[in-house]
Amino acid sequence: MFRTYLRFFLLAPALLVLGLSLSGCVTKPYKADVVQGNFVSSEQVAALKAGMSKIQVRNILGTPLLTDLFHADRWDYVFTIERDGVPSQPRHLTTYFKSETLERWEGDAVPSEFEFVKSLDSGRKIGKVPSLAASEKDLNDFAQRENSKLKTTDSPTAAPAAAKDYPSLETP
Repeated sequence: MFRTYLRFFLLAPALLVLGLSLSGCVTKPYKADVVQGNFVSSEQVAALKAGMSKIQVRNILGTPLLTDLFHADRWDYVFTIERDGVPSQPRHLTTYFKSETLERWEGDAVPSEFEFVKSLDSGRKIGKVPSLAASEKDLNDFAQRENSKLKTTDSPTAAPAAAKDYPSLETP
């Protein structure tokens, strides 16, 4: 019994030191970007005009994130993006209707589409993008390669494809 206690008291500190030394090796896990709601750009807000129908507003802004049974003449557009290392920036736009037509709207200042896309830049360095244009010579070389592949598969020494016999689709 004394040996069991002795082993425990000798082994426990060693395990504690090992655990503490390994805890320093933990790296921060990857956190995925979380996008919720409808992004509304300043261009979309500029297109709104008092007197528009609900359908016209929906065509410009999209389906609202929140519609309330108790406030049927109010639509809320909420957008939030949460990114690792960047504070969350919720944006909110509320449209108010009177007799099925847009009366007014209010909300946070919203960026343009260009500003929003620019804000999504993660800072990754991307290598040089290769040219996607093909010269006339490249196109001719490609066509010759494809033709040579076709000629080898159409040669008389190649085995003919087996004919498939499918059942009739019509009932007898």
